[in-house]
Amino acid sequence: MENLTDEKIKTLKLLATKIRISIIEMLTEAKSGHTAGPLDMADVFAVLYFHQLNHNPSEPFWEGRDRFILSAGHICPVMYAAMAHSGYFPVEELLTLRKLGSRLQGHPHREFLPMVETSSGPLGSGLSQAVGMAIAENMDHGRNSGKFFYCVMGDGEHDEGNIWEAVLLAGKEKLGNLIAIVDRNHIQIDGNTEDVLPLGDMAKKYEEFGWHAEEIDGHNVEDINNAINRAKAIPDKPSCIIARTIASKGVTPFEYDYRWHGNPPGSGPTDKVAKDKQTEVALLELKTFYKLVEEGK
Repeated sequence: MENLTDEKIKTLKLLATKIRISIIEMLTEAKSGHTAGPLDMADVFAVLYFHQLNHNPSEPFWEGRDRFILSAGHICPVMYAAMAHSGYFPVEELLTLRKLGSRLQGHPHREFLPMVETSSGPLGSGLSQAVGMAIAENMDHGRNSGKFFYCVMGDGEHDEGNIWEAVLLAGKEKLGNLIAIVDRNHIQIDGNTEDVLPLGDMAKKYEEFGWHAEEIDGHNVEDINNAINRAKAIPDKPSCIIARTIASKGVTPFEYDYRWHGNPPGSGPTDKVAKDKQTEVALLELKTFYKLVEEGK
């Protein structure tokens, strides 16, 4: 995939901000759900859904598509928002998040939203699913089919042992068609990841298991795009992109605070913003930022 032009960078920044606005709106309407992870991964999802993924929203089951697996299922609001804004379903449907009868469950479920590749909820399962799919692709179509398998995981999710089993197998099988992206926001529901269960140098760990691994700024769309390009160019190793992110990126009073991991606006901590002002404050900041980017400032 080609490098980004200045115009494309601007477009992706605007799309990431639209995604963040939708996240706040849908979580507020649902009155439940996760805020921190979805907000901080908006830039990654903008690059994936609007530049890197080979997919077709008008033909979601097209056989030639890349496969996207969300292992950290609790951050699904960012995936739903990216899918809606790219044309998989109406943007208005986002406001049905977590409601009875909605296709947009609190964790992705293929039974309700068939264009989602896998159901996710229990943490740690997504990479194993992605590894299996990548191996099957190589068996069926050879190692140069051109199809890629993407898996997005959380850093705290790496407390789960089955992730490391999948890491070992992917390295052994030299899965050059597998690209993992880790949301390295340093938080999980109980606090800072390095206090709960230290993860240390994640890139070095992946490298020891036979992967290509690198750390990037998870909010710089050029860095994200370039890292994916480099991963695609390595035919004999799986790749892991450690995206350094700021929890709740884009809403300054929410940023870096692990308490926003599982709370929606209106139910979050009140030491910086009163509950009845949280949505208003978040949307004002995001819409102001959107206007500044739109004006080239």
